[in-house]
Amino acid sequence: MHIIFIAYGKKEEVEILLRDMSAQKHKIVMTKGKKKKKIWIEGQVRYLPFGVMEYICPEPDGDCVMNTLRFKEDRYKLGKMKLGVLRKLINCEKIPKYKEDNRYLWIKQFVTIIPLGVRYDAHDMIDQNGPYKGWKHEAI
Repeated sequence: MHIIFIAYGKKEEVEILLRDMSAQKHKIVMTKGKKKKKIWIEGQVRYLPFGVMEYICPEPDGDCVMNTLRFKEDRYKLGKMKLGVLRKLINCEKIPKYKEDNRYLWIKQFVTIIPLGVRYDAHDMIDQNGPYKGWKHEAI
């Protein structure tokens, strides 16, 4: 799952938030026949045009990420037209409803998040080599 937003605030504070986000570990479910296992992966932060950022994590953790970034609060009203144009440019969907029961301990003091949308991964993938050869998991 790709969670797309704009982080606004003091540069040093935004960098601390992005550092915490990059260091966050997530469990991804892998299957091979009837076997199931979970392995740890790191979240990824990507920079998109126009100051837009994207956080990539497994889909089950998307609710927790959106709750941590406070996607329900929109302090800077962009308006439907501007938001629609931005979503079209960066190819993302509207923000889905999400559970608000968990959140991560990221330091986000003095950082405002402008939520834009989400993008879903197209399909699952099967590892072709390495220690998890033949295991199926979410294509991140």
